[in-house]
Parts: sequence; C-alpha cells; structure tokens
Amino acid sequence: MAELKTKRTENDVIDFINTIDDQEKKADALVLMHMMQEITGEEPAMWGESIVGFGSYHYKYDSGREGDWFITGFSPRKQSLTIYLIYGVNKLTGIKELGKYKTGKACLYVKRLLDVNMNVLHNLISETYIKMLNRNK
Repeated sequence: MAELKTKRTENDVIDFINTIDDQEKKADALVLMHMMQEITGEEPAMWGESIVGFGSYHYKYDSGREGDWFITGFSPRKQSLTIYLIYGVNKLTGIKELGKYKTGKACLYVKRLLDVNMNVLHNLISETYIKMLNRNK
C-alpha cells in the first residue's frame, strides 16, 4: 500500500506564507491562518509543502489504509485559495450564503476573501472543526 505523501512537517508556516508573491493572496493567507487558529485553538502547521493545517485526527478505512490528517486548513494555490473543510462541504449549513466559490468534496475554492461573506466562512470552518472533533469521540 502506498504511503501518504502529505504529512505534517516542521516547516515554518510564516516562512511559507512569506514566499507568496501575490500580495493579496499573502494577506488572505494570513487572515485565514489567524481565523483558523482562533476557531480551533490550534497552532498552524505545515502539511507537505503547501498546506497549512490545524488540528489532526487519525483515520482508518475498511481497506486497512490509515493515517493522520489535519481537521481544517488551507492552501494558497495559484488559481485560488483552497480551504479544506474535511467534514464535507455539502454536509455544512449556510454554504449558499457564502458568496463566490466553487467546491470539491471537502474543499472550497475561493479566488479571494473579498468574494465571500467572512461571517459565513467563519461559521463553516467552525462547523467542520466541531463535527470532526465529535466524529472522533
């Protein structure tokens, strides 16, 4: 079974954010980092080369594959900010009021934070974090 490539590292989150050339994306990354830190009470950590994650949980699939993953996080990708809502985007309430976004199974893709309602985003991140914590009890 292949080993998961994306793991928590000791790389510095601020050093990573400082490598972002686009100043608006860098500012958005700092806002997300502070928001997620406030919501989770967790310190940000690098997962792989480009994901800032908060908290962690252990998963084990029926297939036997298991590992550790962050509960919520983000990655300032070239096209958009990827916001990881691990509980599942379609399971969260209020998402239709967020603003301009695209979704994946557990990801929100946002061009910039100015395009979304920050209160709704805060609530979505809080909801996914709480539901993931309760899921693992």
